Amino acid sequence: MIPEQELLTKWRSLPQDKQQEVLKFVEFMQLKTTTKKPPLGERLREIRSKIVASGKPLLNADEIEKELADRRGGIQGREE
Repeated sequence: MIPEQELLTKWRSLPQDKQQEVLKFVEFMQLKTTTKKPPLGERLREIRSKIVASGKPLLNADEIEKELADRRGGIQGREE
């Protein structure tokens, strides 16, 4: 039996919810192998552009520190 047939036979024997999990995994693997991510700096600039375009104000340095502290359970990240 060729691998494609074997995979299909095994996939058909699974319950429907497990078939969906397999399909999602295959889609994930396909994206992982075919899509190259742009560098982090470029992705961050794209995110910033989307936020600016939405009209939502960007956080200033103090607001960023407060949000980080809140996420860390009130622990401040740096001393000034």
